Amino acid sequence: MPSHPPSPAPALSTNDGARQRLPVVDLARGVAIAQMIAYHFCYDLNFFSWIHVALTRDAPWIAWRTAIVTQFLFLAGVSLSLRATSERSRSWSSPRFWKRWAQIAACAALVSVASWWIFGPRWIWFGVLHFVAAAQLLLLGASRLGRATLALAFAVLGAGTLLRFAAFDTNALSWIGFAPTKPHTEDFVPLFPWLGVMLLGMGLADVWQNSDARWAQSLRRSSARGWRGLELLGRWPLTVYMLHQPLLFGALYALQGLRQMPG
Repeated sequence: MPSHPPSPAPALSTNDGARQRLPVVDLARGVAIAQMIAYHFCYDLNFFSWIHVALTRDAPWIAWRTAIVTQFLFLAGVSLSLRATSERSRSWSSPRFWKRWAQIAACAALVSVASWWIFGPRWIWFGVLHFVAAAQLLLLGASRLGRATLALAFAVLGAGTLLRFAAFDTNALSWIGFAPTKPHTEDFVPLFPWLGVMLLGMGLADVWQNSDARWAQSLRRSSARGWRGLELLGRWPLTVYMLHQPLLFGALYALQGLRQMPG
């Protein structure tokens, strides 16, 4: 089933070294998670033939899925930039970084195993979680580029969107990007152009953190008062991601069994 990326929860360093969350980022991620749950609910209804829609062919459904993935990966880039400002997070030896990365990589492996069991030859071998795990390794040093990250972001987006090469049209290389056709898999997020979305999030987050403009200060101080439910979703992206589909899928599977019972 299609997946959407979790992103590490944001934090900034304070003067006393404490970690301070940014409610506005949690809220934005919560909005994306709510859309993801709604999309997957529609996907599951279609899977069980309770509705009949062409999620992989109709432009509105494709656009919605693309918008959800874009939101998640953009916010993952924002979070990566924010974490790079906290103590010790620039170091490859940071236990916190490797703990987060190991959690995402392990969940990606679980998605692959579960999708192989459900979808067989269309199993997910480089979906959103696989992408996030790879991207976090590739972009860890990008936080040092500052605002130059924006130029790199547009270059990656342009290359990944415009360039196509037949040599990349194999499973061995298509995960990089540039493939003329999408592989036969239930979810696919290649490095190009999606690395550009994360880089864009990183670059704009750097501008935000270093700006003295009133709008930037207002966003940093804003709260999610009145939107606590969405903020809570945004605080636990990986947990919600891993649990919501098994719960939805299991509930619909049970309901389908009840509908098919005689009498």
